[in-house]
Amino acid sequence: MQNLAYSVTVQLSRYLIIIMFAVYVLGCFRVFSKTPEKAEKTYRRQIGLVIAIQFLAMLILFLSEPKKIYIILYVGGLAFVIFTDLAYRYVYKGISRVLLNTSIMLIMIGFVELARLNTGYAIRQLCFASSVSFIGLFVPIIIEKFKYFNKLAFLYALVGIGLLGIVFIFGKEQYGAKNWIFIKGVGVQPSEFVKLLFVFFLAASLEKTKSIKRLLFVSVIAAVHVLILVFERDLGGAFILFITYLAMVYIATEKFAYLLLGTAMGSGAAVVAYKLFSHVRVRVIAFLNPWDHIENEGYQVAQSLFAIGTGGFLGMGFTEGLPDSIPVVSSDFIFAAISEEFGVFFGICLILLEISCFIMFINIALKMKRVFFKYTALGLAVEYIVQVLLNIGGVVKFIPSTGVTLPLISYGGSSIISTYLMIVIVQGMYSINFTESQEVLKHEEDA
Repeated sequence: MQNLAYSVTVQLSRYLIIIMFAVYVLGCFRVFSKTPEKAEKTYRRQIGLVIAIQFLAMLILFLSEPKKIYIILYVGGLAFVIFTDLAYRYVYKGISRVLLNTSIMLIMIGFVELARLNTGYAIRQLCFASSVSFIGLFVPIIIEKFKYFNKLAFLYALVGIGLLGIVFIFGKEQYGAKNWIFIKGVGVQPSEFVKLLFVFFLAASLEKTKSIKRLLFVSVIAAVHVLILVFERDLGGAFILFITYLAMVYIATEKFAYLLLGTAMGSGAAVVAYKLFSHVRVRVIAFLNPWDHIENEGYQVAQSLFAIGTGGFLGMGFTEGLPDSIPVVSSDFIFAAISEEFGVFFGICLILLEISCFIMFINIALKMKRVFFKYTALGLAVEYIVQVLLNIGGVVKFIPSTGVTLPLISYGGSSIISTYLMIVIVQGMYSINFTESQEVLKHEEDA
């Protein structure tokens, strides 16, 4: 009887989860054309869909293997969703509900998949997410109280380069890149937090002047960041910072020549990296033809493609796939595991959801009155979407794998904390901008 209930639940879930997720994603794009009353209904429906998808997935896990840990994980996940939704709507005035709901949904998708892969990872991921969610409640207060964030460009650069330098000297190598520091057995990836400091540095430096002297200063500091990451063989992180630098300089100056020059220099640097680093050549070989090297260099990419192909359009059903056959599945290749069990259609919807998150970053940036806020939101938007493209592009063999995580979904404390901080920083700035706009309107009405 138990096996029958499990089989029926798994088969039904193949369709129910996909339908609910598709409805959720559709709501992210349609909400802009709705009245405030109808938009509010959409926001509430989205949170309901998050809760429903989580419940159904955790029910499948419990039916497949009745363990108390799944009940504990379910209750913990549900508490996270409810707390984050209610607390952030209370603290953040004028909050972007689409961005809030989407961040919750992405975290829950990763949480559910990690619960299926490794319950220990799921517990730690929930603890990371809950901790940074609580800390994020104080971000608007910090931004409002400290008025000098746009005057600390040199400090951001100094701290960022310092963190990368410490890793270069004392860091440990994992998967070909020397970008980890272990403190009493706990791994930390400082480059994830340097991404935030890097954007702050660029935004503060480009806020007021775009002179040649200022651009040279910015370019030198940016080059130091990128070169340290290159020598640490963290080429994914180096690429993210480089593209962010190019985008922000172009946005600030509106000169296409700078974009072309930077692209040419970046292309040349990629060729040099291919010549210098063996693990880069390995990833390029795996990208070009994983099937001829399936026992060695191409094994990871080949297993990823096998998993996605096996899942097909509607997936094999949650818990019915073989995600453990994919190397580094909980972090770099979690998209392949999700696509195998939930289906390619679900994977496409997930990509659209990530894109909607990026669109909301841009939408918020365009509404900012302060230039520093605007540049910061745009820079973080670029970092976010480039990381998404690098991760998914590597998983589906669109580009060589770069070893970066899928934001808010992949396992990793440094990754989820830094990405969530990106979102709450943008939300905090948006909240301050909303409050200032309301004060201006009130002053005009009084006048």
